[in-house]
Amino acid sequence: MAVGCRIKKDFERPAKELVEAFRGLPVANIDDNMGRIGAVDACIYPLNPNAKLLGTAFTVNAPAGDNLLFHKALDMAKPGDVIVLANKGSMSRSLCGEIMSNYAKSRGLAGIIIDGCVRDSAALRELDFPVYAKGVTPNGPYKNGPGEMNFPVSFAGTVINPGDILIGDADGILVIPPEFAAEIAEKAKATNLSEVGQLDGILAGKGWPRPWVDAKLEEVGFEFVD
Repeated sequence: MAVGCRIKKDFERPAKELVEAFRGLPVANIDDNMGRIGAVDACIYPLNPNAKLLGTAFTVNAPAGDNLLFHKALDMAKPGDVIVLANKGSMSRSLCGEIMSNYAKSRGLAGIIIDGCVRDSAALRELDFPVYAKGVTPNGPYKNGPGEMNFPVSFAGTVINPGDILIGDADGILVIPPEFAAEIAEKAKATNLSEVGQLDGILAGKGWPRPWVDAKLEEVGFEFVD
């Protein structure tokens, strides 16, 4: 099998309950429990910030500006998969638009993320289906290949493996290795519960106890000067 023209038919996906453990959790709370380095580069943004992303990575490695394998991925991906299109960060051409995104939604896919461009952006902003991209251009794609499917890819500064758990909201996208998912989800839920309590206290006029700030200033060696 030639490197550069490979399609892996299937891969191991994490248990559905492991993926669902992250449902409803803010991406920021999860990232706080991943050393704050779990997010893909901030250049990738949601076309519709209200369309939340959660699913398993179905990876495509394509030449810049080419979406031949992306079309095949639309037919091969399973419900709950997120198509990850690694496009070398190229912004020269759009890789999908309204028709492909609606087709992905109709097949039960969980989203599309592209480190390149899309088009039909006005329609995608209204679509109740998560599409993340680096930019927008009306230039259409080529369909020549080569490429690879369901092998590890480099996507916006992060390595994504087939079967990784992807979660995204208006703040961005996280990549969660399944082997650490249960621990991360448990910690993220505790973080979220704590922050909800802090916000409730602020809104109720109870203030926000912050003794750690002065403790840290003292540790670093700050001095107050009149």
